[in-house]
Amino acid sequence: MQMTQSAARPVSLALQGGGAHGAFTWGVLDRLLMDERIRIVAISGCSAGAMNAVVAASGLMAGGPEGACAALARFWRAISDAARFSPVQRNPIDMFLGNWSLDFSPGFHLVNGLSRALSPYAVNPLNINPLKTLLEAHVDFDALRRCEQIRIFISATDVETGRITLFDRHRLTADMVMASACLPQLFQAVEVEGRHYWDGGYSGNPALFPLFEVPETKDIVIVQVTPFTRRGVPVTAHDIQERVNEITFNASLLAELRAIDFVRRMINAGALPRERYRKMRIHMIADEDAMSPLGSSSKLNAEWAFLQHLHDLGHAAAGAWLDRHADDLGRRSTVNLRALLRGG
Repeated sequence: MQMTQSAARPVSLALQGGGAHGAFTWGVLDRLLMDERIRIVAISGCSAGAMNAVVAASGLMAGGPEGACAALARFWRAISDAARFSPVQRNPIDMFLGNWSLDFSPGFHLVNGLSRALSPYAVNPLNINPLKTLLEAHVDFDALRRCEQIRIFISATDVETGRITLFDRHRLTADMVMASACLPQLFQAVEVEGRHYWDGGYSGNPALFPLFEVPETKDIVIVQVTPFTRRGVPVTAHDIQERVNEITFNASLLAELRAIDFVRRMINAGALPRERYRKMRIHMIADEDAMSPLGSSSKLNAEWAFLQHLHDLGHAAAGAWLDRHADDLGRRSTVNLRALLRGG
């Protein structure tokens, strides 16, 4: 017997950023959107997670779950097509060996070197960013601002204050999504309503707190693309910088998870009133075993074969999670926060 949409369990999604690794999230969304047991009522996203969020929501409005899946496929294919003639490509040896990294790509090292030595204001004074044009071609922002089907929260980091700013669907523009994805080494800060913004990952990757107030559900499903854990101590300059970036982009998420765990324990102890505080149920879809070997340089690899590979990983991870935990939605968390926060 098929489950009706009204009987499906409502969930909120929290989508991490991660450049091309956002194709993993594309695969997760593909699987979740077509599962009749769940209904996505809200999405919080930053950077690539923000782009996945607005593309999926725009497609959902136009054509339901099938429309959302089709829109995501078109969007990621367009990203790959746009990068086809980029100088940032894999080394032929890496292609032969099946290594997705760009660590030995001359184009990558040229761009990386320039970004360390020169400001984007010097390298790209006209502030040209083809990704904005691509985003506007794939998202109907006018329709999205009128959307009542799903809540959207996009996070960006205020350059001057260092604090998180949330843009919701009622005023959402392409500039706001670009602000969420603005890496300051590569792009000029994005101006929105007189303020300047950098990547949302510095202050919320992704932001969980706007989902606390979504009335339909207490279930938050985090789609993780940046691994928490990496065994061994990095000793090369390259590996040290990669690990610093991972820790930085996960710090805000861990802080919010710690706060959720604290509130839950205070409610259980009777120190906080249940009628005023909500015990959020936390879930996570990830594949650290597959994502950990992918270095940070592969976040700039937009080859279609790589994006499809990541999509397939995400699709499989979401399917495995649903098989194990779909019945837990609405009942209990499936993430042991105490163990996670202690590194267990």
